[in-house]
Amino acid sequence: MNAVIRFAIWIYASLYRLTNGKIGGTIVGLKVLLLSTTGRKTGKQRTKPLCYFEEGPDYVIIASNGGADKHPEWFLNLKSDPNVKVRIEETEFSARAEVSDPKTRQRLWQKLISLSPYYIKYEKRTKRQIPMILLHPIKS
Repeated sequence: MNAVIRFAIWIYASLYRLTNGKIGGTIVGLKVLLLSTTGRKTGKQRTKPLCYFEEGPDYVIIASNGGADKHPEWFLNLKSDPNVKVRIEETEFSARAEVSDPKTRQRLWQKLISLSPYYIKYEKRTKRQIPMILLHPIKS
């Protein structure tokens, strides 16, 4: 990822934190959370703003990577270590990430498309199936 994109993501996440999601709280009709994963190569914490929707007590995020043919780095990180930190507005909590199975993914994808048809464009751009990830909050 180039320095300009990293800087833009840092600015976005900073504004989100400073305003508790009042700035940057929605994109393409979906709410935004901040996901922090542990870098699989560096061991450093990496934070990305991601769209999500709720599914019962869980949160669903989408590894669309803008429709690119490779998975986003944060997805590879959480596959290596599924223990993540989540911030939604002013609330922070730990969660365990789970890549949805094919049947669940299909149901979640249909829900996503009904909430934000924009993701159809991403699906058409890529040869890969876009993963849907459930974030299970961990009670503290």
